[in-house]
Amino acid sequence: VIRAKAVSAKEVDSGNDIYGNPIKRIQYEIKQIKMFKGPDKDIEFIYTAPSTAVCGRLLDTGGKKEYLIAGKSEGNGKMHITLCDLVSTWDSLSPTQKKSLNQRYQMGCECKISRCVSIPCFVSSSDECLWTDWAMEKNNVDGRQAKHYACIKRSDGSCAWYRGMAPPKQEFLDIEDP
Repeated sequence: VIRAKAVSAKEVDSGNDIYGNPIKRIQYEIKQIKMFKGPDKDIEFIYTAPSTAVCGRLLDTGGKKEYLIAGKSEGNGKMHITLCDLVSTWDSLSPTQKKSLNQRYQMGCECKISRCVSIPCFVSSSDECLWTDWAMEKNNVDGRQAKHYACIKRSDGSCAWYRGMAPPKQEFLDIEDP
């Protein structure tokens, strides 16, 4: 998971398919601003399919747009992204998401987020946070919980949704409350 700008793009070959035809990829050269989670080495290149029709992600290469990118890292300065990976412009993130990237999300690494696709839904253990944006906001993956809450571990070992700018121990959202 990184914050980065794409500075250039070019089409490259990345091997052949089973019939011997070349597989094309877009290679984005990036300027990494911050590594939130990943290898110790900076990411220099991001690879994706050449069009959205084959699950590629298109990035603006003017070097002006900053992105939050979660993809698959090879650990050698290369990362791969598809339509299924999180790629958002930095400016589209809420203040809570930006603060949580720097300070809160790592507090929830031992927690499991369970997606609720239809009501009713329940958690099966205390280390789960029930994510209801999908069910409550008509299939919205970028809803109220995603924008304004972080699932973090409490001192008793259970996990719960936290919202706010105060230290996490002060305010939690009950698991039952969407």
